[in-house]
Amino acid sequence: MPLQQSYRITNFVPPEHLDRVLEAVLAEAPLTYGPYDKSAWWSAAGTEQFEPKVGARPTVREVGRIERVPTVRLEFVIPRNADLLERVLQSLRSAHPWQEPAIFIDESLVSSSAPIA
Repeated sequence: MPLQQSYRITNFVPPEHLDRVLEAVLAEAPLTYGPYDKSAWWSAAGTEQFEPKVGARPTVREVGRIERVPTVRLEFVIPRNADLLERVLQSLRSAHPWQEPAIFIDESLVSSSAPIA
């Protein structure tokens, strides 16, 4: 089974916004993994901590105060294609409720029986 070059994208999103963010990503990429479409993984709710600095426009809470809110870790893979990556990130950011969403991108190898897309 050949290894396929991919980007693994990890994002933390409030649970009530998960479907909206995932739908925005799916509008740009089918998230195909082997013989399956719309493939994504998320965890049980955890906690995200942040303190908005002066000049921030926090969606929740207030500037200068440490905040803790529930979030889930959302992950998915796309083929290693820079144009597709930019479109997916643009859609993710536009659907995400935070001013500065935490997004992590890793170059990965996928072992799948069929191409990822």
